[in-house]
Amino acid sequence: MRIVIQRVKRANVVVDGHEVSAIGVGLMILVGVEKGDTDDDARWLADKTSALRIFPDENGVMNRSVSDVGGEVLSISQFTLTASTRKGNRPSYMRAAGHEEATRLYEAYSRMVGERSGCRVGMGVFGADMSVGLVNDGPVTIIIDSRLRE
Repeated sequence: MRIVIQRVKRANVVVDGHEVSAIGVGLMILVGVEKGDTDDDARWLADKTSALRIFPDENGVMNRSVSDVGGEVLSISQFTLTASTRKGNRPSYMRAAGHEEATRLYEAYSRMVGERSGCRVGMGVFGADMSVGLVNDGPVTIIIDSRLRE
């Protein structure tokens, strides 16, 4: 699984002209699920996400987690994170997990982030054409791949 985490002042997701979820200060997370990803990948990423210290403390040092600041999380599925651009100019999505497994792992990851952080987790609509809006704070953007475990 690959995730892109953005520290935000606010974020929202709109489907068919209707806002389906919105958050204030917190994390907006794009989630890509690859073939072969497991519950262990989702668990590892949820642990890492909920404990990630990327919010400033009273000295301006990134030393607080999303739960430390009373933040929220917006989790958005995004199969394009699995893209390979190795060959040609059209990205290949052959590494993307199938719909059923990707949905299951995306939902499991989102649920676990909420359980571990104690934060409210809003979600996009899996497989929908979504419009995502956000105000990146910092900007702070971090990419984590569960296969690299770094």
